[in-house]
Formats: sequence, C-alpha cells, structure tokens
Amino acid sequence: MAKTPVNPDAQPSTESSDETAARLGLTNTAGKGQATPTRKKQEAANKRPLVPDDRKLAAKQARAKSTAARDVARAGMAAGIDKYLPLRERGLQKRYARDYVDARFNVGELMIPIMFLVILLTTIPSISSYSIIALWAFFIFAVIDCVVLGFVLTKKIEAKFGSDKAERVRWYAAMRALQLRPMRLPKPQVKRRQYPI
Repeated sequence: MAKTPVNPDAQPSTESSDETAARLGLTNTAGKGQATPTRKKQEAANKRPLVPDDRKLAAKQARAKSTAARDVARAGMAAGIDKYLPLRERGLQKRYARDYVDARFNVGELMIPIMFLVILLTTIPSISSYSIIALWAFFIFAVIDCVVLGFVLTKKIEAKFGSDKAERVRWYAAMRALQLRPMRLPKPQVKRRQYPI
C-alpha cells in the first residue's frame, strides 16, 4: 500500500481550541466554572483510611447493618420468598408440596406432643409399658400416613408439572408433615383444606 508523501515545506498546523470551535461552528459560551484539579489533589480527595478513626462506632454500625440484613432474610424465609430460601426449599414443586402438606391434617404433627405425654406416663410404673406400646403404634401409623402422602403428592405433582419434570418430594413432604404446624419453616401460606390447584 503506497504512502502519501509528506511535504517537508508544509507549516505545522497549530490551532487553538477556540479557533477549532469557531471553525466547526461550536460556540462555547460558558466554561466549567472551575479549574481541573491536579492528579495529586484528586488522589488525595479519594483516599480513605483502611481502618476508621472510631473503631467502636464502625463495629456498632457493621453489627446493626448485619442484624438488619438477617432480619430481612428471616422474614423473607418465613414468608416463603424464593430468594431467601435455601436451595432445597426453592422451586414451584417444593412450594406445591409445602402447600399440600400444610392444607391437610397429618398424623405426624402430633408426634412431639404424644412423645412428651409418653415420657410423663413412663413415670407411672403400672402403665409405662402400655404407653411405650402406644407410642410405637402411633409411630407406625404416622409412617404409613407419610407414605400415603408421598404417593398422592407425587401423582399430583406429575399431573401438574409433567412426569418428566417432576422432582422427588416424598422425603421433603414427609419431614414437613412430621413437624408441628407452628414450627414449620417457611411458615404455612395456606389454611387447612385449602389445597393447591
């Protein structure tokens, strides 16, 4: 590719910014109003200490900020907002499973009160053996209820979301069904018998 020859006799073009603006038809009537700060001044203005002057105040502010963030996360988790839930709790199918479990009466909900009652009854020697047998019978009944819940819920999830995209939620639903309703997290979002569609 041929280069254009440079004219050694040509005068160098020195045009001020005002002349350039006039030649291009740009008229700058107003300036910045202040001089551009030097690099040294700009760097000095941007410098911040790595350690704050008042460490106690900084620690107090950090604790307050972290407490506020935890409170927001706790409230979001209790309300069932996906962003605040652990990974195992997220998704439409898990929400459906939670709502279905919360809408029905589960035998396992009574597990903790029954166990507490059995502990009290074991202090009475004449009926302690019967209370243990009753506890085991109740436990077997609760397990059967969880198995039935798992089969019914799996069929409902496959019908709603498709069998190829259905997750395994039996264990998840069973663990939720064995908890007392007020102790569940996320908190129940539906009333009794208000089954999800």
